[in-house]
Amino acid sequence: MGHFFVFITFVQGGQTLLYAIAKDDKQRNMLIASLGRKWELSFTSLVLFGGALFAAFPLFYAVSFGGAYYVWMAILFCFILQAVSYEYRVKPNNFLGKRTYEAFLYINGSVGIILIGIALGTLFTGGNFMRNSMNFSAWTLPSYGLEGALNPFNVAFGLSLFFLARVQAALYFINNIEDVPIIAHAKQQLFKDALLFVGFFVLLVVMLLVMNGFTYHMGVVFLESHKFLNNFLATPLLIVTFLSGTLLVLYAIFSTLFKGSRRGIWFSGFGVILVVTSLLCLLGFNATPIYPSLSDVASSLTIENSSSSHYTLSAMSYVSLGVPFVLGYIYVVWRAMDKTKMTSAEIEADSHHY
Repeated sequence: MGHFFVFITFVQGGQTLLYAIAKDDKQRNMLIASLGRKWELSFTSLVLFGGALFAAFPLFYAVSFGGAYYVWMAILFCFILQAVSYEYRVKPNNFLGKRTYEAFLYINGSVGIILIGIALGTLFTGGNFMRNSMNFSAWTLPSYGLEGALNPFNVAFGLSLFFLARVQAALYFINNIEDVPIIAHAKQQLFKDALLFVGFFVLLVVMLLVMNGFTYHMGVVFLESHKFLNNFLATPLLIVTFLSGTLLVLYAIFSTLFKGSRRGIWFSGFGVILVVTSLLCLLGFNATPIYPSLSDVASSLTIENSSSSHYTLSAMSYVSLGVPFVLGYIYVVWRAMDKTKMTSAEIEADSHHY
């Protein structure tokens, strides 16, 4: 679900573009109504991602969510703001006003997504925790995870995710909305955000390939030079997956800007899923800790020492057989909602729009 969540963050990206693409309340209502049809998918996929982590790696869940407490609480607060905003933005007697809830949506789409990127970056750079032989863990810094924002790699990860979400949002609006001014403004914004995304993404990849990482053998964790580059070279399939996904995202941007395509969101979506899958596969494979400890390298979490029980993993393997049916349901519902392009007339006729 991690890769699907990153794809669906176009909802958060769109929330940060309400005033960049829309030039009046009428256009803004169209953008929010378009996002409103999909916002629950991002919230649900984040919860499922967290639930899957808990079931498969309960020790990781306890160390990260219990130790890096301030970061995860800040992320949770940002997503609470999102849910409240979609629910109450246009409700009668809204004493806060629409602008306040639109500001909340911007916070969710910017602060929330960047913090998630920083939290994901710590899977590669590590966290400040220690655990004992009984698997009781403790965070060693009073900032409880917020110190991750001081690591350049984590920041590059967060900003890459943020601008990717904005790029996908522009592609989504171009595909979903039938309005000439909005499409024109979305293309202008796409060009700007695409340049920033490519810049931060290249920086992220370069840092990933040259950085040192941790490896382990016979339960002993130690430093290895160019760890993630070695992981790529040891698994050529990951190189193919990563490059294919990157090219799909770039093609989505190019075809939209220079060929007039309105289907870029689908190329970008599949590309994002491939790239995120390959990045997550760098963890765990080739004797790589899934969560290295910066305070005590011996406390680092690996697949061997943090996986759930055999019974739980077996049960999850059976549950995972239902994933294609869930994805099929999402596809059918998505297709039904987007069977016709959204227009201003549709929004004006709907008194219950977001």
